[in-house]
Amino acid sequence: MKGILLINLGSPDSPKPKDVKKYLGEFLMDERVIDIPFAARTALVKGIILNTRPKQSATAYQKIWWDEGSPLIVISERLQNKIQQEVEYPVALAMRYGSMTIQKGLQELVDKGVKEVFLMPLYPQFAMATTETILVLAEEIRNAHFPDLKISDLPAFYNRPDYIEVLSNSISEHLKGNDYEHLLFSYHGVPERHIRKRDVTKSHCTIDGSCCATPSPAHEFCYRHQCLEVTRLVAEKLQLKAHTYSTSFQSRLGFDPWLKPYTDRTIERYGKQGIKKMAIVTPAFVSDCLETLEEIAMEGEEIFHEMGGKEFTTIPCLNDDAEWVSLLAKWINEWATSNQFHQSSLTSLTEKL
Repeated sequence: MKGILLINLGSPDSPKPKDVKKYLGEFLMDERVIDIPFAARTALVKGIILNTRPKQSATAYQKIWWDEGSPLIVISERLQNKIQQEVEYPVALAMRYGSMTIQKGLQELVDKGVKEVFLMPLYPQFAMATTETILVLAEEIRNAHFPDLKISDLPAFYNRPDYIEVLSNSISEHLKGNDYEHLLFSYHGVPERHIRKRDVTKSHCTIDGSCCATPSPAHEFCYRHQCLEVTRLVAEKLQLKAHTYSTSFQSRLGFDPWLKPYTDRTIERYGKQGIKKMAIVTPAFVSDCLETLEEIAMEGEEIFHEMGGKEFTTIPCLNDDAEWVSLLAKWINEWATSNQFHQSSLTSLTEKL
């Protein structure tokens, strides 16, 4: 019997500082999020970050928390329920961090008689700190608790024509009648070293402005290339004019170089340049969350207005959009009826590094 496990990032159980601290501790101690030696990571996270950030983050979570709970969790549950209505296979939901663990999700499926699981990390682009950490943990859990369970996964889908069409349709629908001057594609940032670490060629990813546009096997696991490619494909699909759109990266942490340009500084720059009407979309996320609802829709708008901007339009993520639900159901059915076991993205990466 086949089953599906949708996996997203996660959320604190509540916006209270103690729950936020617990969540941040698990998240930031992940060696694929802060990829420095364990002792240094412990000193940084437990000695510094967790003594200051939880209170700030709790305030941010309180701004966006819904009556039903965390927006990310609520939206993901809605997505799960709608997909379940379109496929005949059991669909479970898990989070990489927090109380909705991957182990619980797999156990739910196993209890229903599932022998083969299709993991669906809900990230269009592959990155160490997103898809990879999910696949690594899922494999560890399988080995420890479900050794007879077969697991395969949905590869990064950033350039699939059907995904680009759904994303483009969503953007177009939310911008209908909006005479914006500039559309900003904002993606979650990662340290530049993450890009180089996952360069399977060991030499291609120079992050010099040209490597992402030059064909290479490195692109299979290059987050930066995959983000830029989403922008390019959507712009092509929507026939956007040159200089009316651009790409940036948000949510940097620490002092090491992260992918540039930074979203907050980009918003500031366009405001200073006299752009009065700006729209922003966040294609690294498929579900609205703290990074889209607070960092972009609140902080980003505040920066834009401070710089003289007038209208700031935040385009929602795909969330539980009907076209998105149907697309995921289609991918599930394609996997379930293929009658072959697919090599995991993690295995492919490990073999190539």
